[in-house]
Amino acid sequence: QVQLVESGGGLVQAGGSLRLSCTVSERTFSMYAMGWFRQAPGKEREFVAGISWNSGSTAYADSVKGRFTISRDNAKNTVYLQMNSLQPEDTAVYYCAKDRVPLVKMVLSSEGRYDYWGQGTQVTVSS
Repeated sequence: QVQLVESGGGLVQAGGSLRLSCTVSERTFSMYAMGWFRQAPGKEREFVAGISWNSGSTAYADSVKGRFTISRDNAKNTVYLQMNSLQPEDTAVYYCAKDRVPLVKMVLSSEGRYDYWGQGTQVTVSS
């Protein structure tokens, strides 16, 4: 069973930064694209960012472009989300997810594309 464990969430003031990490217990981690999603209270879960298996392609939601950066370290089976200039509207539970198809060059934003999910980490941004 593949496990994804997120960490790095917390409470931060508006304008601050956080770095989320997601470690994956999958020996073939390096073959799969990874995504970050978030779900705010009362809202549906939404795509935030994604990265291809070899870091050759990334994708971001318009709401986070220029503020968030996704990266990965395949040697550590870990994907990161660096979040800068955080705003109260970024408050949500953040989830990482693994693409179900290996070696895909494009990053897709559809939830159905991802087969394993972490438990989520809470990010709260105060104004």
